Amino acid sequence: MTMMTPVQAGVSLTALLAAKEARAARQADWLTRYQQPIISLTLVTPGAVKDSIRYRNTMGVAVQACDQLLWQHRWPVLAHQVLWLETGPEALWCVEHPAVEIKAQCVELEQTFPLGRLWDFDVFCPQLGQIGRHSLDLHTRRCLVCDQPAHGCARSRRHPLEEVVARVENMIDGWFARD
Repeated sequence: MTMMTPVQAGVSLTALLAAKEARAARQADWLTRYQQPIISLTLVTPGAVKDSIRYRNTMGVAVQACDQLLWQHRWPVLAHQVLWLETGPEALWCVEHPAVEIKAQCVELEQTFPLGRLWDFDVFCPQLGQIGRHSLDLHTRRCLVCDQPAHGCARSRRHPLEEVVARVENMIDGWFARD
């Protein structure tokens, strides 16, 4: 199922927090309903604008890459949903396969696909909860600008927002302008 909303300008913190709560509720519902791991995909979208043609195209590539990954591994998909929201696109898959293996493959996509750094794949297990990179002995995500741990740069606001947004836009534009 796909739901579309028109492309908007910036969104409020209140709207972002409400979207995060709604996403967590959907995730919990799917975990209870299906009793299988789920993949939750969002984008790294710095700044107030979370819905744009660039971001929609980037999410389209991410959804296609994840679908291809699941198909290649022949992992059964029990449910799939993409939401095109003013707070940013979101996608969910319920997959009948061990969550740790799913997470490892999603991290591989994030690390090797040219747009993968802009994708945020979270994997949840009905028994173990969220499966993080640390459970795979992997390092945290790196900053888009300086390659230091991303959480440190984000917390300290080490880089001007305009610089981070420009880096994201250049990554997206570079992908879609390739030969």
